[in-house]
Amino acid sequence: MARTTAATAKAGTRKARAAETRAALLAAARDVFSERGYLNTKITDVTAAAGRSTGSFYEHFADKEQLLQAMIAEMEASADAHLAQHEHPNDHDLTDRAQLREHIAIAWTVMREHRPVTVAQFQSMIAADPGSGRAWQGLLEQTTTLREHLEYLSGQGHSLPGEPQLIAAAMGAMLGMLGYAAPATGQPEDDDRIVDALTDLLLSGLTGPHRASER
Repeated sequence: MARTTAATAKAGTRKARAAETRAALLAAARDVFSERGYLNTKITDVTAAAGRSTGSFYEHFADKEQLLQAMIAEMEASADAHLAQHEHPNDHDLTDRAQLREHIAIAWTVMREHRPVTVAQFQSMIAADPGSGRAWQGLLEQTTTLREHLEYLSGQGHSLPGEPQLIAAAMGAMLGMLGYAAPATGQPEDDDRIVDALTDLLLSGLTGPHRASER
């Protein structure tokens, strides 16, 4: 019984240390990516900033890309947490300015809060082989919620400027590029101004007359 208790305690300690190391590596990666960018960062840069050995890195991540994917997962969890704070029915109407703005504001807030990850994700994407389709697939995955809302609108007979999947991807690409390019030292009022501008621009596209293709 005593041996079992001691073994359980030892296993718990190892698990806690492993979790602490993983968290330290993720935190260090955010700092180093912010300073040097994803492409210029080496694994040894991350481990040095975290105060961990290179060997400990490979106990948690196969490579730098897997590390980035873990950071992206944390960012997506943050977005889900933000959405959970608001009513979010499947029939969300993106042609209603308040509801559209809520989506834009959440996406923008998450990107700003996780800017090192946003920048790293963008750099990783553009460095990939263009023929791999990775960038497009990633964009589709990141805009699933927008696509579902647009599919709802289309099903209700609302005229969209294109297929829901394409429009959602275009909206995501606009947000992603702006999030990557916007200065890191913005003020809260700057964020509000950006969200309002994006909301009105996208709202005009979603609600305006789509007649160009009919000519």
